[in-house]
Order: sequence, then structure tokens, then C-alpha cells
Amino acid sequence: MTTICLVRHGETDWNALGKLQGGTDIPLNSRGIQQAEECREFFKDSHFDVLIASPLKRAKRTAEIINRDLNLPIVEMKDFVEKHFGDAEGMSMKERTAIFPNKEYPNEENWMSFQERVMEGVHKVNQMYPDQKVLLVAHGGVINAILVTISNGEIGAGKTRLINACISNIHFQEEKWNVKEYNQVSHLTDYMVKGKN
Repeated sequence: MTTICLVRHGETDWNALGKLQGGTDIPLNSRGIQQAEECREFFKDSHFDVLIASPLKRAKRTAEIINRDLNLPIVEMKDFVEKHFGDAEGMSMKERTAIFPNKEYPNEENWMSFQERVMEGVHKVNQMYPDQKVLLVAHGGVINAILVTISNGEIGAGKTRLINACISNIHFQEEKWNVKEYNQVSHLTDYMVKGKN
């Protein structure tokens, strides 16, 4: 059975401001680094065979921090880069709503193409690392695209707001992917202290 543990990258300044990031390469902020450290602590006694990351700074840095105890080979895969939102990148929700009320952003990546790209990446991972445990650090849109596809629309894009540094797990068994759990945040201080879930 192939398993993929999906980790959303830590927070960036644009996340904190509600700005759409997409393919814009924004680094982690101090809170994002702390969240990555909390993921590292959570995973330090876990066994994985490989660590895969989106090449964008926020995901790659999160992966590097998590990997300090795991010492795994880090494989960058462009398949898992966040969806490109074209002219809307860098805009807050208020700005996007005012300028693009129909939510159609010029020069954005088509949803179907994005979903196909991401799921092709998942297929490649399953082929390259059959029956292995994979840790994949990516983006909210990427993880939601995976979740919505394999849950047949029950969770994921349009339904699930993934928290920065949340953990989701999927398994490939009997020729199909299944979601085991998603959007787990109990390892993050913000959610332990404030009792959120």
C-alpha cells in the first residue's frame, strides 16, 4: 500500500494578509517557520521513504525544516506547484472581489488543467514509490485538488479551508486512493492552546 502524507506549507506574510499567492514565490514568515518546526517535532519519530516538495520557497523551506530529523532525500516536483491565479495574484479578497466579481482572473491556470497536473503528479509518485511511505509538502490548492478528486467531491476544493501546516493522509489500496484523514492541526500550538480544531 502506498501512503502519502500531505503537509501544507507554513504561513507566509501573504497568507496572513489574505493575499492570493498562486505561483508567486513568497517565503515563510516567522509564524510559518514555527509551524514547520512543529511539524518537524510531530514527524521526528516517523518513518518515511522519501520527502517530496513543491519547488516554491514556502513549501521547500517547510520541507527542509521538517527534514532536519528525518534526513530523507528531498525530491522537488513541479507537478505540485500551486495553481497560478494570473492577474489576481497579490490581491486581497476585497481587491479580487471588487475587480473580478465573477472570480474569473485573466491569465489564470485553468482548473481542469491544474487538477490534471496535480493528479498526474500523484500518479507519478505512486509509480516511482510503490508500497512506500511518502511525505509531500505542497500548497493548499494542490492538496484540496487531490482531496476533491479522490473523495469524489465530498471534501477538498470549494469545501475545505486547509490550515497552514495541516496534515492530511491518503492511501492507495486495491487500485484506488482513499482519504484517511485531512486538515489535522492538533500538532500546532495555535490550535492546542486555543482549543480550536
